[in-house]
Amino acid sequence: MSSFITLLPTLLIGALALIMFGLGLSLTLADFRRLLGHPKPVVLALVLQALVLPAVCYGLIVALDVSPVYAVGLMLLAASPGGVSANLYSHLFGGNVAMNISLTAINTVLSIVSLPLIGNFAINTFARTGQVVPMQTGKVIEVIGIVLVPVVIGMFVKSRAPAFAARSEKPMKAFSIVVLAALALIAMAKEWTSLTASFASIGLAVIAFNAISLGLGYYVPRLMGLDKPNAIAIGYEIGIHNSTLAIFVAVSVLGDFKLMVPAAIYSASMYVLATAFGFLVLGRQPAVVLARA
Repeated sequence: MSSFITLLPTLLIGALALIMFGLGLSLTLADFRRLLGHPKPVVLALVLQALVLPAVCYGLIVALDVSPVYAVGLMLLAASPGGVSANLYSHLFGGNVAMNISLTAINTVLSIVSLPLIGNFAINTFARTGQVVPMQTGKVIEVIGIVLVPVVIGMFVKSRAPAFAARSEKPMKAFSIVVLAALALIAMAKEWTSLTASFASIGLAVIAFNAISLGLGYYVPRLMGLDKPNAIAIGYEIGIHNSTLAIFVAVSVLGDFKLMVPAAIYSASMYVLATAFGFLVLGRQPAVVLARA
């Protein structure tokens, strides 16, 4: 049992890489070329991610009188780029997956600068401990490797074997659902102590931030005339943050386990909110989505 637990992170990374390969099987270069011809969704998503969400997070911290250590942790979460799960949810709920993958790559690269800037601002504003968040180039390269390399391989396979790619679409969707369910259960089990011990102090702020992120990401693009697939893609991209990166910075860089609590709660609760958001936006029952997979 202990050996399985030791292997679990590697198995999950492998499963995520396989899913990203499956997403690549559904994409072509033309999907990405269309983004170059219509930059409005990309620019809007980047503005929401880099400027609006940190401001919203700051407002929630002040309005809910969040304690300094949790305030810094929540701002680290807001500064983290979109997670790999954003691509999976977008794929399952009809989003523009090419948009998601492009945004994940761009936001992850930008986070090399934005994460230290926002993290250090939060420390100086709320905690005043004198700690500094350095650039996380290594973790960023790791994320890009998990996201981009399998997608490129999948796209290459599709160009060479389109029939195989078409046959693989439904099985890969079903596999994605299984992996997302497993990630949700593992996150809840792993962070159960943090969930129960700290939820009263920071839980409302975390859930409010997650819900507002998803809502802004979807409804602002819709109000600005973007179609539903692009709005769903942006909603998930800025609504599902890379909580693993926020936890890494909190524990391994800043050395304070309390700083990771907001991201730990978020890593469990966001699966529930993201799934509910998908059904709300689509107006469908869970059985319908499962049947389409």
